[in-house]
Amino acid sequence: MNLIADITRIVQTAGPLLRSRFTATARPTDLDGVLTALRANDDAVLDLIKEPLLAARPGSGWVEDELEGGELPLGEWWIVDPVEGNINHIHGMTDWAVTATLVRDNEPILTVIHLPLTEETYTAAAGAGAFLNGERLTVSTKTSLPAAMVATGQAKPGESAETFERIGRSMTSMLTASLVVQAAVPATLRLIQVAAGRMEAFWQYSDVRSGLLAGALLVREAGGTVTDLAGKPWTLTSPDFLAATPGIHQAALDVLAVA
Repeated sequence: MNLIADITRIVQTAGPLLRSRFTATARPTDLDGVLTALRANDDAVLDLIKEPLLAARPGSGWVEDELEGGELPLGEWWIVDPVEGNINHIHGMTDWAVTATLVRDNEPILTVIHLPLTEETYTAAAGAGAFLNGERLTVSTKTSLPAAMVATGQAKPGESAETFERIGRSMTSMLTASLVVQAAVPATLRLIQVAAGRMEAFWQYSDVRSGLLAGALLVREAGGTVTDLAGKPWTLTSPDFLAATPGIHQAALDVLAVA
């Protein structure tokens, strides 16, 4: 059985559903409307892909809360974001995807990221490389942070004031040190750009698993470096995150260390 091909087919089944639910003219008018639309999208996709994903890996578990962080019990777990960038989808913006990542003993072993509007599917398996529609990905070869495009973003609504202050300070530092800084959600859509060599770094002050695991595996398998902001290998218990091309990773750490 080719597991990653099977998971790709399952994840891609959500594409037509989400395209049918998407309209560029969507304009929620209040918070209740936003939350209702978010839940409806999530529920519709989960109804379609949850059971097939569990069946594809008998005995695997399912992480219910996509905004959780921290370690999981040993064994295999599915960490799925049914609409990564859901907030963009319900506001008529195009930056959203479906992600499914299989974790074994707290290490990601495969991931599929599908962008229904562009029919792009990013895949990676531990030790087997990263791919876009079957074509191998390689991170950027830049070695100069002043020539680099970098990005960050908040992980979820309601972050602490301290986290917001760190984001602001880090952006100010990176605006001085790098070529261009983006601040956007979702994280996965920035991380695919790092893996594809279109951007050089993404950092975040967060341990939200669903927003980082898929992109972390993709960047690693494309030849990138993934650590916390102390330079230690990133894990599910890390409080923060940096994925970068090797040529600017240390420079980015140096800038963020004083932010």
